[in-house]
Amino acid sequence: MSVVEFVQEYGGESAEAEHASGAMPFEELPGFIQSHIADGKYIEIFGSKIEMSSIQVPPLELFGLTIDFSPTRHLVFMLIAAFLCVAIFVPVARALTRRDPSRAPSGFANAMESFILYFRDNLVRQNIGHGADGYTPFILTVFFFIWFMNLLGLTPFGITATANLSVTAALAIIAFIVTEIAGMRALGPAGYARTIFYVPAGVPGPLKPVMLLIMTPVEFLGKLTKPFALAVRLFANMVAGHSLVLALLGLIFVYQGWGVVASSVLVVSVIMVLELFVATLQAYIFAMLTSVFIGLIRHAH
Repeated sequence: MSVVEFVQEYGGESAEAEHASGAMPFEELPGFIQSHIADGKYIEIFGSKIEMSSIQVPPLELFGLTIDFSPTRHLVFMLIAAFLCVAIFVPVARALTRRDPSRAPSGFANAMESFILYFRDNLVRQNIGHGADGYTPFILTVFFFIWFMNLLGLTPFGITATANLSVTAALAIIAFIVTEIAGMRALGPAGYARTIFYVPAGVPGPLKPVMLLIMTPVEFLGKLTKPFALAVRLFANMVAGHSLVLALLGLIFVYQGWGVVASSVLVVSVIMVLELFVATLQAYIFAMLTSVFIGLIRHAH
């Protein structure tokens, strides 16, 4: 949505008066930011919109909930991130499996092998321990899928799927399910039950029921806070960075002075470099915490 369209749509009479002078009302700046961060059924490319509202998928009724699978711009960029994962790693996997075992890979395959080995040795194995290699593909997929979505948000399209709480919550739920299944497989039914119905060692017999009543809800809530922290941390960091960039750019249309233009562009350029680091860091933190949670439940003792 262009600034002119935004002012005409949301500004009312006061906005039209401001628009007559070519400026955007300052009070409309939060709506301007929200319109670019929020999900929608269109994609804006160099000022022109590609509408997706005409593409409708029949909704799915599940347990009384209506799930709409119609495409949105966040969904489109999630699919682009997934396509990038497949397009990059399938050829790399084929190149690594077909090479001569006595020779080291070369080029891009060599770089990716070094990256994967770093992840396996310094992230997955150190946090999960014995049997960690089986979780390396999942942790790598989580990292690169989130990383690509974060990087796509830094392109001129400015569409970041991880700035949607529904997206980060879905990723966190998947990580939670994998974590709990890993605990069940490693500890068995009885051992896994003790991660919820927990009584500290050394508690006298008469106090055990009391401690069980106290610790059971605490341990259960502790399980739920882990995916909550994963979802909110990623969502908040992505929203905060993009909101700051859009707010600074929006000041250009509010004040329309060359000094404001120069200052905003300079500060935004520095922030975009920082955002590149944040995009990588947040993907790494999500993957690292997922491996930490898996390691904690597999070694609950």
